[in-house]
Amino acid sequence: MGVMSNTSETVITHPREVVYDYASNPTTWGTNYKGSGGMVGEDEMHKDLPLKVGHEWTEKVTLGQNTYHSTWVLITAVRPFKWVIQQTNGIGKLPDGSGGVDGITTITYTFEEAGEGQCLFRRNLSCELPKGVDCADDLLTVMARPGGIDRYHANIQKQLDQAAGKK
Repeated sequence: MGVMSNTSETVITHPREVVYDYASNPTTWGTNYKGSGGMVGEDEMHKDLPLKVGHEWTEKVTLGQNTYHSTWVLITAVRPFKWVIQQTNGIGKLPDGSGGVDGITTITYTFEEAGEGQCLFRRNLSCELPKGVDCADDLLTVMARPGGIDRYHANIQKQLDQAAGKK
């Protein structure tokens, strides 16, 4: 089995409950994470917030000329400490359901106190693929760049600042 893992962490100047609530809402991903084209059936998802363990949804991943669908299942939700989602098989599947490869992708968010009103937000993506299996190059590239997580964290800081009326 081959494993690829990518982690980055950032102190965000908002309480961890606020960061948790915002980051654990997949409908914000299209605004904050390059490559996320939002959720399939996003309007329906708003009715189900906060998500509960076992909740499943599909994210559109738009990379250049390619669009993939990632179906996620929430496997851990402990506010405001940890939030974990997992995709099993179908990694890189096309919108019509074809393609994709076997494997497991797990994304873990952890939220730690980093001083009063501050949160150390850590995001880890781990992808496990059977021997000899590769996912699409563009998808692998976006999963493997720590800078993508850093930009995601910066966008969350910006959105939370705007919501709080900070400049």
